[in-house]
Amino acid sequence: MSFADYKIGELWRAFLPRRREISNPLTDDLISLVIYPPHHFEHFQPTNEFERWAAVEVADFQSVPHGMGTFIVPSGRYAVFVHRGDQTELAQAFQSILTTWLPNSEYALDDRPHFEVLGAKYKNHDPGSEEEIWIPVKAK
Repeated sequence: MSFADYKIGELWRAFLPRRREISNPLTDDLISLVIYPPHHFEHFQPTNEFERWAAVEVADFQSVPHGMGTFIVPSGRYAVFVHRGDQTELAQAFQSILTTWLPNSEYALDDRPHFEVLGAKYKNHDPGSEEEIWIPVKAK
């Protein structure tokens, strides 16, 4: 998908009814994972495509439901931010992280997946919602 053709609702509507088919989740948390192509943000255009996964963390890959895939997040350093508020404010949070916090930090963006952890405090479209934003970073 791309930000210009953002189909995240379709992705979650397809995944959520099937999540109970996953027999070995480690937690009840949902993970919204994004794999951006190299240099995605250096040459940013809303039409740039990326890969997004709706996921849960599992103990192993012994029993993967039909039509679902597996993904191992490469190890590395992440900057973790807590976003509190409605989903409509999430884009503003990402913009602040990438255009203000990151350039003023001792880190640069790393070429690994980005993800959000939607835990017990996550409430879709609720101003009291809370989620973690994980941004891959490396030393400058």
